Amino acid sequence: MNSGEKKISPRMTEKEARAGLDARLPEIETFANQFPGYEIKIEIPEYTSVCPRTGLPDFGKITIIYEPRHLCLELKSLKMYILAYRNLGIFYENAVNRILEDIVRACQPVKATVIGEFNPRGGIKSIITATYPRPKGRKKIS
Repeated sequence: MNSGEKKISPRMTEKEARAGLDARLPEIETFANQFPGYEIKIEIPEYTSVCPRTGLPDFGKITIIYEPRHLCLELKSLKMYILAYRNLGIFYENAVNRILEDIVRACQPVKATVIGEFNPRGGIKSIITATYPRPKGRKKIS
């Protein structure tokens, strides 16, 4: 561990906690929205990634709910984007928030929610929800 690297827990560094956040992923393409004021819900039941601590595969379902402004997400490119997580070491919490940030960057929606429902591991099931716009007073941790 570098002398300037913050230790999160007795066994985890800041670098380990940020695993996968800076990975290069395929671009999410968009197309012009033709109608105002409606919601799109996309379910991706076969999400996979890799636990950065154990190297074991993680499985889950990602649900994206958004209200498009001027652009809609193109589904084939979204599929390729999600498939890129398959061999990526990333924590659940980071994956859900990264997906949300990349969706917002791609289509600048009125609002968006990403929900990750991950298969139980060791008897514990995790459900992570991230929303845009972020609740007032909550800023990204640097």
